[in-house]
Amino acid sequence: MSDISPDSFPSGHGRNWIRLKTLTLLRWWAIAGQASALVVAEHFFHLDLEMGLCFLVIGVSVASNLVATFVFAETKRLAEQDALLVVLFDMLQLGVLLYLTGGMNNPFSILIVGPVTVSASALSGRSTVFVGVMAIVIVTLLMQFHLPLRTVQGEVLRVPDIFRFGNWVAIVIAVVFLGVYSRRVVQEVRTMSDALQATQMALAREQKLTDLGGVVAAAAHELGTPLATIKLTSTELADDLDDRPDLREDALLIRDQANRCRDILRSMGRAGKDDLHLRRAPLTALVEEAAEPHVDRGKRIRFRHGANGDDPTTQPTVLRRPEIIHGLRNLIQNAVDFARETVIVETRWSDRRITLRIMDDGRGFPPDMIGRLGEPFMRRRGAAPDPHRPGYEGMGLGLFIAKTLLERSGADLTFTNGTDPPGALIEVSWPLAAIAVTDETGAAGLGENRPFSG
Repeated sequence: MSDISPDSFPSGHGRNWIRLKTLTLLRWWAIAGQASALVVAEHFFHLDLEMGLCFLVIGVSVASNLVATFVFAETKRLAEQDALLVVLFDMLQLGVLLYLTGGMNNPFSILIVGPVTVSASALSGRSTVFVGVMAIVIVTLLMQFHLPLRTVQGEVLRVPDIFRFGNWVAIVIAVVFLGVYSRRVVQEVRTMSDALQATQMALAREQKLTDLGGVVAAAAHELGTPLATIKLTSTELADDLDDRPDLREDALLIRDQANRCRDILRSMGRAGKDDLHLRRAPLTALVEEAAEPHVDRGKRIRFRHGANGDDPTTQPTVLRRPEIIHGLRNLIQNAVDFARETVIVETRWSDRRITLRIMDDGRGFPPDMIGRLGEPFMRRRGAAPDPHRPGYEGMGLGLFIAKTLLERSGADLTFTNGTDPPGALIEVSWPLAAIAVTDETGAAGLGENRPFSG
């Protein structure tokens, strides 16, 4: 079984996710929008603005973009601190522009929320909180400190205080809500992406092990005859060399080494003893193979196999797919980890469905988490260490991988707590047609092995 640790998928806080080119491109759009708004305000709405100072502030953004474009490589990715400085620069530049154009009387003040959303989507939670607090501080200062918004006739444009206060409240709420909302959505996406990556790694490893088992099985089959010949010949030589102890010892050494080669190949190829078994296997053999790595871990694993109903149905032969083996192995590992003494693996089949139940005599699933089982990177807050699994901090990744792989094979999974024994109970159920071997599946054996030709 592959051991995919959550540490293999660290949070995105320390990663250089954002390209500098992306932020400079967004800033070019902001510069174009700011310049267009100033031109329209002066020429169409006849506002008396400090155009020189406003375009000076915009020019600072233009200069920073030119420096970023010509000094740094186009593929440069920003670290956490660098990206935070870029977002803060954009926010302060916007704050200065709002100061020059009426402060909270300017309807474009809502744009102060933009950098907060960018921070929530790309930066760490601490950086997002800092940017959000800075945005609230800026709009609070703009409530009192700003240049008046005038027309060319000298008339001061000022919204009523109640609307200005309402605008401030709306911006504060938007900063908090959009920051939290964007943060949660991005975290969900990243978590699912990391978990799916772990699933693919686990499946790829299981597939490689299956392929390796096939190669080893074929090698064992092909080498069986020459090894048997070497063993027989060396035994006969040893019998004929009773009067030559030195040569007889060499013959016995050859026989022992042939036996050793046979045992090594048998051990390496026990996952696939013949070509036919590599593609399909009896249901009970598949289940026992999935449980095999955990049989000698100090807990007793009991198997119960049988047909449903009074009219027994012949045990189905199923496709020996890596995702099924790995998924069941993860579930059985989870049961063995948390069981006190015994794990029961019960297999039932009928002419329509195949059902597998994995039960342990441990404490069972926490009732408040049953509805969330199968989600990746799931952690109980304030949970005490489990005495049956010391040092374990569950992240839910193993159950997620198992659930994803088994559902990929057409299975339905149910997580609950049983009564006999009173512990965790996981039920996996497939439609018979989903994994059973039929003539239509084309899952026939690989055929007779042929000698290698060199």
